[in-house]
Amino acid sequence: MVKLQDVHKVYDNGTKALKGVSLTIENGEFVFVVGPSGSGKSTIIKMLIAETKPTSGKVLINGFDIGALRQREIPYLRRTVGVVFQDFRLIDNKTVYENVAFVMRAVGAPMKVVKKRVPYVLDLVGVLHKARRLPSELSGGEQQRVAIARALVNNPDIVIADEPTGNLDPARSLELMMLFEKINALGTTVVVVTHEKVLVNQFEKRVIAIDGGMVIGDRQGGYYEERYPGIYIPEDEPEQGEQTPETAEDAAPAYEDEPEETADAYEAYAFAEHEEPAEAEEPAEQEAEVDE
Repeated sequence: MVKLQDVHKVYDNGTKALKGVSLTIENGEFVFVVGPSGSGKSTIIKMLIAETKPTSGKVLINGFDIGALRQREIPYLRRTVGVVFQDFRLIDNKTVYENVAFVMRAVGAPMKVVKKRVPYVLDLVGVLHKARRLPSELSGGEQQRVAIARALVNNPDIVIADEPTGNLDPARSLELMMLFEKINALGTTVVVVTHEKVLVNQFEKRVIAIDGGMVIGDRQGGYYEERYPGIYIPEDEPEQGEQTPETAEDAAPAYEDEPEETADAYEAYAFAEHEEPAEAEEPAEQEAEVDE
């Protein structure tokens, strides 16, 4: 379960990224978190994977209190949370199979378990037939599926997808979201952070809207129009009799942008706390398992 209670976050440069955010995501839910750039979405993700701590308030995820978490406890939290990054974060010189197996080896999983689990998750996301390919030999959609397999392989309680369709065309984006539905149906909590309104509106899921560092809406189905905080507009038009502000500037609260993201914003999450294990020779039968 994810629970934020009156969470504030002020960065060292004075930027107020979150201003009293409170929300709860129950086990087994599928939730979209939406909002424009600088709204606070990235700060929430960083808190959920212990990249940063709240200035005040409480952040709880899978039984861990982020504000009170010690450095040595962070790897244990991250074993319960799978993260899918927009830029995939695959290891270029490793095959699809090796990319996914590496995550299990990093947490000390026995080879017998690795051999059973990796083909299963690759099959689940539809890329088992690509197991011996390098990331450079895959399409963008296939690479994203491998990234999802990597997030799932340690059987996390929750999967967080950070703008997972940002590098994909609309057709591939829809396929990917249907895959997340399938994963959710198997019991995993799924949180998709996105600003893609058209895609969100194709799914009747819970939508939490963030703007100006605050929750401006939380309801089932349809994107929240960020220009008019607090007004739900599923089809871009106000409901009958509803008044809208004259301009976006009249409606939107003033807020400061979050600090600019860097390419290595989540480097600490991406296995930084682990030494890469020595390569073990695969048994001969493994070739048959993953060969095309």
